[in-house]
Amino acid sequence: MSLALKLVLSPLLVAQAIGTRRRAPVLPEASGERHGVIGSGEPLRVLIVGDSSGAGVGVPTQDLALAGHLSRTLAREAGRQVHWQLVAQSGITSAQALAMVRRESLRPAEVAVAVLGVNDVIDQVPSMRAVQHRAALADWLLAHAGVRHVVFAPLPPVHQFPLLPQPLRWIMGRDARRHDEAMARWAATRHDVSHVPIAIRLDASCMASDGFHPGEPVYRACGEALARHIATTTTLR
Repeated sequence: MSLALKLVLSPLLVAQAIGTRRRAPVLPEASGERHGVIGSGEPLRVLIVGDSSGAGVGVPTQDLALAGHLSRTLAREAGRQVHWQLVAQSGITSAQALAMVRRESLRPAEVAVAVLGVNDVIDQVPSMRAVQHRAALADWLLAHAGVRHVVFAPLPPVHQFPLLPQPLRWIMGRDARRHDEAMARWAATRHDVSHVPIAIRLDASCMASDGFHPGEPVYRACGEALARHIATTTTLR
């Protein structure tokens, strides 16, 4: 979609965004421990960094969220004892994620999983600037947190979010795809970073009650896909 058309539609888009924010229920982050150990065998330490999707908004407990599904699947697929830590906060952008990990007390980790990007789209961060922010996050984790590989989850198919009205849903979806494509191109240039495409169809049956955040089926599909990718990453063998 051209910038000119986006500018023409901007009054409608702003009105829809304000209305959507007002009527959307505010869901809590998932409860439960944000670190744990699962499985047996050689230890594999994993750090999960994220926004509301990392924090498990949309499900009641971390067991049902991304961290739970990822750690259980990874322990099984890799045959390793997975030591995991979750550092996540609702509403943060990729730039704010770097500030967050800098102030947290991080446990040692060989691999980091980043679940970020939707808030960059919401805040209208240009796609290349968002990639720069994620690159800065990856570089910091590699240099200061002992991480050997950073795995980036893809942006979700925002154009399928039930909460969003048209044309806001379509336009945000286009923006999200542009961000994700830029991220994939950048990750392909690095040996210590990867971007994991995950094909998933979203509708009200698999989303949270707000129609915006993932439900348990989405967390399960994404956690399992990310875990399988990590289990077969050559740098971690």
